[in-house]
Amino acid sequence: MLFHSTLRKDLARNFGATLVILITIVMTVILIRTLGQASRGSVNPSEVMLIMGFSVLSQMTTIVTLSLFIAVVSTLSRMYSDSEMVIWFSSGQGLAHFVRPLLHFAWPILLMIVLLALFAWPWSNLQLQELESRFEQRNDLERVAPGQFQESAGGKRVFFIDKDSPNNRFGNHVFVSSLEDGTETVTTAQQGRIDMVRNERFLMLDKGQQWLTNLQTGETRLTQFEHYEVLVDANATSDTKSLSSRHADSWTLFNNPTRENLGELGWRLGLGLAAINLVLMALAVSAINPRVGRSYHLGLALFIFIAYYNMLNVGQSWVTTGRVTFASFMLVLHGSVFAIAITWLYARHMNWSWRALLTRREHTAKVIA
Repeated sequence: MLFHSTLRKDLARNFGATLVILITIVMTVILIRTLGQASRGSVNPSEVMLIMGFSVLSQMTTIVTLSLFIAVVSTLSRMYSDSEMVIWFSSGQGLAHFVRPLLHFAWPILLMIVLLALFAWPWSNLQLQELESRFEQRNDLERVAPGQFQESAGGKRVFFIDKDSPNNRFGNHVFVSSLEDGTETVTTAQQGRIDMVRNERFLMLDKGQQWLTNLQTGETRLTQFEHYEVLVDANATSDTKSLSSRHADSWTLFNNPTRENLGELGWRLGLGLAAINLVLMALAVSAINPRVGRSYHLGLALFIFIAYYNMLNVGQSWVTTGRVTFASFMLVLHGSVFAIAITWLYARHMNWSWRALLTRREHTAKVIA
């Protein structure tokens, strides 16, 4: 059918262009932020692109939803401004008849949004958490950049190496300063390496000397050695941080219905429901007067999206704190938005307006009088 095919082609073209633009903007912002974190030593510089990829993937649900919403609003607004809608309305196609071709185009995108929210969102967050934990738990020699003093993970030691090996396991001209139990220890060695002994990480130093100073008594002691072992990590096994609900998969949240898990699950499911409601809302928002610019309606559409998205975050917080239940949050928020969208769409379809209603009421009042 010409009506359906024309509408779907315009929607596909606008959706693709909007999606590319939004992804480019988000990637640029995330890249700048990640490079800043890498310069401050918060993330591994060699993993910047990997972190950026996972960060963009975690934001894809919001990006795709916004792209679909903007594509529908911009497509229908253009049809109004170019008087194409007048032609379709004259041929018997009311605004409600746009729902079927619109959903026919949008259902694969809506399915992708649901899958991204339920599976890609927690997986990407988990990968980012593991990268962060692995970088924070790297051994102290790996923290040291050649020619720079670096504080250890526990803050009890200061390391310095003149140069290191390509695999970061050996360092030449090692300097280690530590302060513990009122004793300052300064150790120097020609070479150092990292070895594992029963899940404990040791720094093995060769051909050096150690200077011990008791800060309370002032007593000092100098010791020379051929081989010396320094405990770096008492437990070097992989110990990730306690994971929150945003890192857990959706099935785990469903099987363990705590307040925090229900809040996160409601947020993920709410993204899919919000996408459906926004598609219906876009039909009503896009109706414009051809003599008036489209800026107002695009601004209104963005305001609706931001308000809806913020209500999802607020609702998640309320479910987590126990102010509302999971069922009431889903029903009140998404049910009320769906009712508003259907009512608004029906009013547009019937060509109702406040001016017409007020004129009809005044006419009825005069007739009665």
